[in-house]
Amino acid sequence: MSFIRPEARAALARWREALLGAGVVALGLYWALGTGGLLGWIGWALGLAGAGLAVIGFQRARFRATGGGPGVVLVDEGEITYMGPLSGGSVSVRDLERLVLDPSAQPAHWVLEEPGRPILHIPVNAEGAGNLFDVFAALPGLRTERMLAELKRDTAHAVVIWERRPMRLAHQRLH
Repeated sequence: MSFIRPEARAALARWREALLGAGVVALGLYWALGTGGLLGWIGWALGLAGAGLAVIGFQRARFRATGGGPGVVLVDEGEITYMGPLSGGSVSVRDLERLVLDPSAQPAHWVLEEPGRPILHIPVNAEGAGNLFDVFAALPGLRTERMLAELKRDTAHAVVIWERRPMRLAHQRLH
């Protein structure tokens, strides 16, 4: 028997890294301002590390959808695999050519393109889709804040989040 409602448990799980980071910051400030000496210096360093953890946790929480969507996403050894009720497939992160967010589909989908393979469509709320944050953040040149902002925007057309070799001329704006 659990004393925590399922909705509260889901919210805590979504924001777990940010909450942990805030706790580490609080402990670091307690040591830094309360004790002094060597423990005080360790407290300042701990507070900075906690702040970094809180920022990353906040970004991850904004990326995670509520879940319960169709299909399952697995990320294993540089391979993203999606197993859905109607479609599925896999792409290699190393060979990924383009990442697109398509909000016109219900629910919104990540569209991953790799040369020589079929295009992979992954619902943003598929089970395990939260694991894609670390994969996407590691793509060279991807702007994480832009990706998170596009997730929250209400647009009717697909948006290119990242591409290895831009298909547009450098002087042309994307938006």
